[in-house]
Amino acid sequence: MPLTVVLAEDSPLMRDGLVGVLTRFGHQVLAAVGDADALLTAVRETGPDIVVTDVRMPPGNTDDGLRAAIALRRERPTLPVLVLSQYIEQSYAAHLLDLGSDSGIGYLLKDRVSAVTEFVDAVTHVAAGATVVDPEVVRQLLNRRHDPLRRLTPREREVLALMAEGHANAEIARELYVTEAAVNKHVSSILQKLGLHLDGQGHRRVLAVLTYLRA
Repeated sequence: MPLTVVLAEDSPLMRDGLVGVLTRFGHQVLAAVGDADALLTAVRETGPDIVVTDVRMPPGNTDDGLRAAIALRRERPTLPVLVLSQYIEQSYAAHLLDLGSDSGIGYLLKDRVSAVTEFVDAVTHVAAGATVVDPEVVRQLLNRRHDPLRRLTPREREVLALMAEGHANAEIARELYVTEAAVNKHVSSILQKLGLHLDGQGHRRVLAVLTYLRA
């Protein structure tokens, strides 16, 4: 279904390109702004389905976009937020996931935007409540030697990596050429090994991804 979007990006060229892509896929951009203050105002005035924002933007040109997104999530905990970053910053994704709730969170590298379909799919998944993390971030985290994921088998790491990218069990099954029942078994094993015994598997999946990011 078409989504309403508020977009924040300080580069006019990049901003226009993102608006064009989202519009081409049938989504409505309610506002496209170039600084964090304007982002806060636009979201509060329009109430979009999802926010897509750069991390670094005026007025401080540091992590103003991220801080604005976090502020908006605290005001509206169910607001889906997709954050774009030029470089891999594990802490950015962790800060977003630390906000909790079952609504969508996404962290993508800007290079991913050039893969138009992947970008739009990420927007759709996050708006639907998924947690989407850039595959390159996932790959780098997998290479860390000492982490709480050391008990996971190679296949379980593959499944968790795809979970972190926002894929549902059926999508993971297609990606790995296994049955959905096999994926369900792997997910249960992952959650058990990570000590995640809270009620509600959806919330546990988010906690698993957060553990993955912090590893």
